[in-house]
Amino acid sequence: MAESGSVAVVPAPDRRLAWLGALLIVVGFLGHFFAARAIGTYIYYRDHIFGFFLILLVTGPIIAGLGWRFWKGRKDITLLIIGAVQALFGIAIYIMRFHIP
Repeated sequence: MAESGSVAVVPAPDRRLAWLGALLIVVGFLGHFFAARAIGTYIYYRDHIFGFFLILLVTGPIIAGLGWRFWKGRKDITLLIIGAVQALFGIAIYIMRFHIP
């Protein structure tokens, strides 16, 4: 963060990062969705979609708190990190479906 006189200057949010974060959230959701689809029944859909939102409810406030502490005013960075975490979990869940007997 650069200083101009005595006022801290916060860089403007970048819309591209926010869109990338939203896209990564969708990728995470699709990872859960396609893993459930490959396995089968309604119960798997319910559990995987519930898992997606549970991960979001657990990691979202933690990342938002870190964002409030370390990069105030940059909601695009917060959204990008939440999206990256969701995408990593979604891709991991999708890959793990190959290990189910």
